[in-house]
Amino acid sequence: MSANGARPPAIPAPRALPHLDPQSVTDFPLLTWTDPAAGTTHTARWRSEAGNPPPKRVTIGDDRTTADAAYRQACEGIALLWRGDFQNARQLLQAMSRRADRKPRKAAASALDAFNLHRQAQSQRARTLGMLLIPLEADYSIDLRRAPDVRDACSEAYGAGEEPSVVSLRELLGLIGAHEWRKKGVEIPALDGERIHPHYGVFSPVRGEYVDLVAKAPLPSQALAFDIGTGTGVLAAVLAKRGVKRIVATDQDSRALACARENLTRLGLQSQVDVIEADLFPDGRAPLVICNPPWLPARPSSPIERAVYDPDSRMLRGFLDGLAAHLEPHGEGWLIMSDFAEHLGLRSRDALLGMVDAAGLQVAGRDDTKPKHPKASDASDPLYQARVAEVTSLWRLKAK
Repeated sequence: MSANGARPPAIPAPRALPHLDPQSVTDFPLLTWTDPAAGTTHTARWRSEAGNPPPKRVTIGDDRTTADAAYRQACEGIALLWRGDFQNARQLLQAMSRRADRKPRKAAASALDAFNLHRQAQSQRARTLGMLLIPLEADYSIDLRRAPDVRDACSEAYGAGEEPSVVSLRELLGLIGAHEWRKKGVEIPALDGERIHPHYGVFSPVRGEYVDLVAKAPLPSQALAFDIGTGTGVLAAVLAKRGVKRIVATDQDSRALACARENLTRLGLQSQVDVIEADLFPDGRAPLVICNPPWLPARPSSPIERAVYDPDSRMLRGFLDGLAAHLEPHGEGWLIMSDFAEHLGLRSRDALLGMVDAAGLQVAGRDDTKPKHPKASDASDPLYQARVAEVTSLWRLKAK
């Protein structure tokens, strides 16, 4: 690969690409492309965690493909199926990223305008960079020179491999990164330095300030707690470490349920915490019910973003509207929320308090903390003004 247009010597052609009989598969999208050198048409399963449709136009790329040509094609919606050296494909993607980042930003008239423009730019960037494709064998191995072993990473995200497939290199690198985080884990000071191991597609507790709030707030009871939308299980683990005798942790996402069970078992807390599949609340009442819903009332562009974006505040409203009916007398509901949405103009403080009041709840107290993540100090971030003003809060709610 060359970023300046120079072409290295021709390279040997790799083995034939994966091929599926279109009649043998019906439950997933198919990607079809033609190999001009051989004059043959190929079909393989198309994988996209974001639910993007397969590209309609596909060309073949290798180590002779320039970054300018690849980026120009990608901007036109033409995908590049890679047949060269895998590490060169990574370099090509980096070069394409630099070109995408050179696009000038539009001036924003307000924080909300900045957010919408940022989301639009992110979507366009992801769509363009997602046009560099990698073929996977049926067992998720990659038949390219210097390709890493991604079989475990793909199996964790996609399940058992059954047939050849094609995935964008950008998504594949995300799977590799998630696999490494799952192996390494995230250190949680509130768990005495123990680690939580996030699975692919499950929100990682890298922003520890909300965990610290749960670790320090005065407990109304140590008998029982509900953890609504448990994710990795980190908040349930913190409550268990604080001496809560029994916790019922709920989630609807199969990845989150598996992740929470694995983490709690690793921490030796499986006898204290029941992880169950439920739409928000389990049956019964508890003296403590906690929830850390997605903080931004906007539509996610992929399943992975559901931990960040909550369309029309559906989960927030569902938690608030059902809380009083699941609290024991004098019990507390802990709502862990950032006010980032308020600084972006997506939801006002009055609107939040209106939801609380309409649900028959009152605010018994609030604990605040400032985020410490890197973006909070990055002045080049288009949402910097909102990030620097952000406060994360634990709202202690009671039934009226």
